[in-house]
Amino acid sequence: MLVTMVDAPADEELLARLEQAADAAADALKAQFGSEEPAVGAYLGSLREGSTSVTHLFESLLPGYRGWRWSVVVAGCEGQDEITISEFALLPGPDALTAPEWVPWERRVRAGDLGVGDLLPTPQDDSRLVPAHASSGDEDLDELMSPIDTGRSRTLSILGRAQAAQRWHDGLFGPSAPMAVVAPKRCSHCGFYVPLQGSLSVSFGVCANEYSADGRVVDANYGCGAHSDVVVEPEAAIPPKPHLAEGVAELVEGVEIE
Repeated sequence: MLVTMVDAPADEELLARLEQAADAAADALKAQFGSEEPAVGAYLGSLREGSTSVTHLFESLLPGYRGWRWSVVVAGCEGQDEITISEFALLPGPDALTAPEWVPWERRVRAGDLGVGDLLPTPQDDSRLVPAHASSGDEDLDELMSPIDTGRSRTLSILGRAQAAQRWHDGLFGPSAPMAVVAPKRCSHCGFYVPLQGSLSVSFGVCANEYSADGRVVDANYGCGAHSDVVVEPEAAIPPKPHLAEGVAELVEGVEIE
């Protein structure tokens, strides 16, 4: 047997009576606060919620809730004069100040947030990592590490390595950095450049120049003014010209010396 649910036709007389119950809704709302500081402001209008209920809206005067609205639902039945206050709530209006959309903790953490003593758990399904016994996708690295027990349960995955490479390439020590744009030469030909191992060695290394990006991973196409091939041509020393004092000579009488 198929049962079809249909909405009951609206009782215009009942709804009109409910829409005129704004004063009753306001009185019921104010009664909740007793003699405390007024919390109910101006009447803002009504909304029909169905065939037997209407919501009345009032401005909120509660401190800290500017733009919020009191919502009072009144209901009734066809053929009865009694009106029921069903519920009321404080809801945000279009101009209300509300909290931002909730974001899970693991998505709120940003680079640089980790402090001394902080713990940042890594999810078991972290796509940046793979089990240590699995292939990392880097043949040179796998060949190097195969006979060695590193003691690590997980290592960098192909995706994790690609993401790191992209960050380094786009970061402060990438080829597009302001320092690199005006640099005379690239890091790949610098004596202070120490290439990484594995597949990353083609594009990245560590700077060993204490006056530049010392200890940082730099792109091979990064550059700075402290390149090892930057030299200053010595200029030939030019001897100073003899100084001739020009002035007025004063003649004095000689003095006999005994």
